[in-house]
Amino acid sequence: MRFVPLFLLAALAVTRADEVKLQPIFNGTDLSGWKVPDGNAEKGWYKAAAGVLKLQSDPTLKGSILWTEKSYRNFVIAFDFKFGAGIVDSGIHIRNNDQIQIGISGSLKRDMTGSPYVGKYPVEAKGVAALLKQNDWNSMKIEARGLRYQVWLNGQQVLDYTSETGIPEGPIGIQLHGNKEMAIDYRDLKAAELP
Repeated sequence: MRFVPLFLLAALAVTRADEVKLQPIFNGTDLSGWKVPDGNAEKGWYKAAAGVLKLQSDPTLKGSILWTEKSYRNFVIAFDFKFGAGIVDSGIHIRNNDQIQIGISGSLKRDMTGSPYVGKYPVEAKGVAALLKQNDWNSMKIEARGLRYQVWLNGQQVLDYTSETGIPEGPIGIQLHGNKEMAIDYRDLKAAELP
């Protein structure tokens, strides 16, 4: 009888995020599959247009989050984003109020793209300034396994962080900060659950 070392079995059991098949979570035509914030129908803060999820804020918006109807435990999400007009303050919420920032931090007044926001910024993503394209599409991948969050920007890992405030299960959210004029576009939003 042959014995397989336990560490080898454990390594084989872990599915790498780049090996899973990502599925679209935004169909490009409407907001099906998402919990739309109150007032969106009148204001049009979140809307689908030509395959793009367009976010537009204004001084009357107090801030809102577009949540998936589905809840996730361990997951990976990948998407493209492009900054529009104004000082953009957006982000991806991971199951609750933990967020991966995209754009300018309202509190720090500087770009914190790829960094975790948990009521504060406990760490800052590395190497973002050299990777971030201000006037073109950027790609981002976020992997959330338990309380560990890893972020890749334009193919380069910029963050590996373990949260103290996360929760084990919840929806994915796309945040649009209020009280000012700003716009950001998202496209090719895809996600997959991880074991």
